[in-house]
Amino acid sequence: MIFIPSKTAYIRNDQGKDFAFSDRQRLHMLETVAADHSWMEVSDHELAAARQPRTYDTLCWLRSRGYELELLMGSDKLPELETGWRHVQEIAEEFGFAVMARNDEDVEALIAADPYLHALRPHLHIVRTPAQWQHVSSSAVRRAIAGGCLETVSDMIPPELDGLKEYLHSKETSL
Repeated sequence: MIFIPSKTAYIRNDQGKDFAFSDRQRLHMLETVAADHSWMEVSDHELAAARQPRTYDTLCWLRSRGYELELLMGSDKLPELETGWRHVQEIAEEFGFAVMARNDEDVEALIAADPYLHALRPHLHIVRTPAQWQHVSSSAVRRAIAGGCLETVSDMIPPELDGLKEYLHSKETSL
């Protein structure tokens, strides 16, 4: 699994998210976690680019380096594909989407009820997500940090980042 963080400016300005660590901090956190997991790779491809690449461009870059891939996403993000993403058809046809169920969602029913998603169904590989991981969400962690409610998501932060938990607890009043 390859983790490729986007630029902080993109997260804040283009995605409109109210909290993001710096590029260097997020890359360091991913590298810290990856050091203990042989199945995990980290790339700074998007951070090193002059401007933020689109997801499709990054997937093409990875393919040019010999990777065979699918784009992994949570089922909670499926409704955003139609209006919030670019190059969805190209990603679907050339790479496919691996979709992890979130919050006990019936992903098949979600896809069947939406004509756009239903048309993409041949390119959606549904990953059965173990119950203990269905609630994990970077968006939820970001909201909790911004709202000063870290205790509600501390089980979503990898143990390799225990120092981050302590740091955030000490900074909660200033966030």
